[in-house]
Amino acid sequence: MSAQAGTAPRTGASLETRLWATARSEWIKFRSVRSSPAVLLATAVILPVTAWLLCAYYRNGWATMSPASKASFDPVFISLRGIEGAQLFVGALGVVTATGEYTSGLIRGTFIATPQRAQVIAMKAAIFAAVVWAWCTLLSFAAFVVGQALLSSPAKHVAIGDPGVLTAVFGGGLYLTGVGLLGLFIGVLLRRTPAALAMLFGILLVLPVAVGLLGGKISAQLAEFLPDSGGEEIFKLLHGGAYTLGPWQGFAVLAAWVAAAAAAAFQLVRRRDA
Repeated sequence: MSAQAGTAPRTGASLETRLWATARSEWIKFRSVRSSPAVLLATAVILPVTAWLLCAYYRNGWATMSPASKASFDPVFISLRGIEGAQLFVGALGVVTATGEYTSGLIRGTFIATPQRAQVIAMKAAIFAAVVWAWCTLLSFAAFVVGQALLSSPAKHVAIGDPGVLTAVFGGGLYLTGVGLLGLFIGVLLRRTPAALAMLFGILLVLPVAVGLLGGKISAQLAEFLPDSGGEEIFKLLHGGAYTLGPWQGFAVLAAWVAAAAAAAFQLVRRRDA
């Protein structure tokens, strides 16, 4: 007698259904991170205010600048210089987005509900990147508009349609998104907020100083392959350095750091317990 004859085969949820469910879950969790509104508001202040202060300073002091300083003046980079401060906030948000679940222990429930751990991390990164890119790109354009409005003649200024300008302004949002993802994947690797923040800030702040202390040609060569020095080329008009990396070559350096952190994070999340 066959007891299995009338048994219907089990059907699981489709890949599309699982992805949508994971996306909704990660979106709710991202909105629930307490620091998210504060960080996004901080970037909304830092970028335009820094553009206003720096561009007003250079406009007022343009007549006293040396010919060499005028020739090397990058009006887009000066307008977007606030990114260097905002990156610390965005990177920290990436860390907390990843470590919050580990600290609270909720990650265990997440992995029980969605055993495909790589899918969870990938969707978490995708939701984070989409929100940060959209917000920071908007702020990058705002900072550019504020800066160029202040850099009136005779100070060097540019229009959005000038060669390379649109790429640089969009690049500001891409750079901040890359730094945020670097923080997120470091958070997945280390699972503890203080340790992940220390590692991220060490890479962004301490490592460039250490490389600079080497001095000479090797210092200049290594500096261009750091995530901040290389990545910053994406929101510059004028490019220098040992290898004179262009905007996309420079951004590729930051992307390589993010890819390395992501590869390590995905490998570990599959192998270890939550």
